[in-house]
Amino acid sequence: MSSDSDYFYEEEDNAEDDFYDSTHDDYDHFKEAKPEWQVDFKVLSAQTIESMLGKEITQISSILGLDTEMAIILLRYFSWNKDKTIERYMEDPEKVLVDAGIKDEFAQPKIIYIDNFECPICCVIKEKAEAFDYCGEHCYCTQCYSRYLTTKIVDEGEARNLKCPGGCKFVLNDKTVKLLVSNDVYTKYEIMHLRHFISDLANIKWCPAPNCDHAVECQLSYSTKAKLIPNVLCSCGFSFCFNCLLSDHRPVPCSILKKWIKKCSDDSETANWLSANTKECPKCQATIEKNGGCNHMTCKKCKHEFCWICLGDWKKHGTTYYECNLFNESEHSAVLDAQSRSRKQLERYLHFYTRYINHEQSIKLEHKLMEKLEKKMEEIQQTTEYSWIEVQFFKRGLNVLTECRNVLKYTYAFGYYLARNNWTLIFEENQKDLELAVECLAELLEKPLNVQELSQLKQQILDKSVYVDSRRKILVNDTAKGLFEDRWDYLPNEEGSISNV
Repeated sequence: MSSDSDYFYEEEDNAEDDFYDSTHDDYDHFKEAKPEWQVDFKVLSAQTIESMLGKEITQISSILGLDTEMAIILLRYFSWNKDKTIERYMEDPEKVLVDAGIKDEFAQPKIIYIDNFECPICCVIKEKAEAFDYCGEHCYCTQCYSRYLTTKIVDEGEARNLKCPGGCKFVLNDKTVKLLVSNDVYTKYEIMHLRHFISDLANIKWCPAPNCDHAVECQLSYSTKAKLIPNVLCSCGFSFCFNCLLSDHRPVPCSILKKWIKKCSDDSETANWLSANTKECPKCQATIEKNGGCNHMTCKKCKHEFCWICLGDWKKHGTTYYECNLFNESEHSAVLDAQSRSRKQLERYLHFYTRYINHEQSIKLEHKLMEKLEKKMEEIQQTTEYSWIEVQFFKRGLNVLTECRNVLKYTYAFGYYLARNNWTLIFEENQKDLELAVECLAELLEKPLNVQELSQLKQQILDKSVYVDSRRKILVNDTAKGLFEDRWDYLPNEEGSISNV
């Protein structure tokens, strides 16, 4: 979660020509107050999204002169691309309707009663059966039709392209679905269509936080997309990247984070470990791991005897002719250089990875610290005159600490790919300052409670929280500005080039 001070909001206007109706819980990212490397965004409530959806349907229905149900199916067929829908329909209305699976005329769906009807699905003969025929070719009992639609919606998650169970081309309209399924299933059906509607729009995405029914609108041009980390803040309090939908991962860009996560999760470092801790037999190239202190090695595959240190023939390592202490550049330098490079790459990776994972683990441990702080806050309220509001500085401090650790965690993913230059030195200085400040704040929050020193501790935590947060903003903003200005240089291909992403 990001602090409110990182974002600036303004109320939506209620202009008649606005793309959609505004609601009281929708808000904008205040455009004039933001730096150029931050994105504009707007949080949309579920009600606003439903209003957008309704206006799109009404507009297409009016322009093309179609029934509302036909307009809905047509818009879904063209992935809610209004311009494409109008253009294609105007070119050849009949073909478009057929391709979209729309019947020429939509009769009001209704259940019919048939005497001595045998349903083709359940094969049960009923004297007076409730049946339904949508396409004019396939008639089934309502129980089987309902089970079919319920399975499609609930179990298979299908809502966009529901067709007749007989396999014909006609797409079932919403009135038909509502008639045949339960209210709970139809509610799920509507929610799925709302989700599909947003997923088809490039500049609006649902908030990925659990149980959040808000979406975020963010206009990103192709030219600036690679130069920004499009971090947005939902009104539920969840901060996430609009591009990859992962939680806030500033200051590392999505392209680098993707490479880093893959590097940490797959077996890419296994080869480095093998290269650093094993050697190949000079004769048959079998991989050998040293399991003892003696440097006299015997390959189990070809029985060749050689020296572990210089890879030379062991027969030449007698007491008289021992030359392993002498550096023979022409014979062994290439092998030794390769071993050295592998060790250095492995050590470098472990340097960044251990610090990355340490902050990740610290964040988890500080979630447990919150339980201790809550007990401490209750104890203070019971034993002193401090009110509930006055002890909230503990929570404020812990929120700042967690947020800053999250930033520090991702600085190591970013730093691993940076080439060494003056800008990198500034980045590392900002990183170091934040590291020191974070540890000081962590010590204050974990300090044993002393009621006599409570007033002093409160001021220390408040002051340190402000300072730590300011250091976080300096690091995040400077890194984002450098990305926007194309300031950063990345390591060459042997470490994984990302400059062209």
